[in-house]
Amino acid sequence: MEDKYASLKLENQLCFPLYVASKEVIRQYRPFLDEIDLTYTQYITMMILWEEEEISVSALGKRLFLDSGTLSPLIRKLRDKEYITLHRSEQDERVQLLQLTQKGSDLKEKALFVPQRMTECISLKEEEVQILYKMLYSLINVIHERDK
Repeated sequence: MEDKYASLKLENQLCFPLYVASKEVIRQYRPFLDEIDLTYTQYITMMILWEEEEISVSALGKRLFLDSGTLSPLIRKLRDKEYITLHRSEQDERVQLLQLTQKGSDLKEKALFVPQRMTECISLKEEEVQILYKMLYSLINVIHERDK
């Protein structure tokens, strides 16, 4: 006899292992990020700024999938640490731009150890990592395409 409530069992939910995996991976980051005085969200923000050096607040929000309510305190804390500056675009004063400071740029060198240490913590084979990466981005893309 088929269980009509099977879809309500936690073990049958895709969201639960995604939630736990995300939470646990971020927990693994914590001791390494503590060494450079960043939270995980601050770290991924800095990763974008290390690539771009300057980015609009709205573009940063889109890249990180964060809303303004999350971005504002994040930006404030990174400014307080003197890793970034915030200024208005000369072309369009409605656009706020984040720019990496020298102190923020110097932090990049200090953060080099983080990815290697995380690789050691998450002992998946390289091919497993690549498969997981592709699957997760596929899921993200499907959801975002549907939400358009």
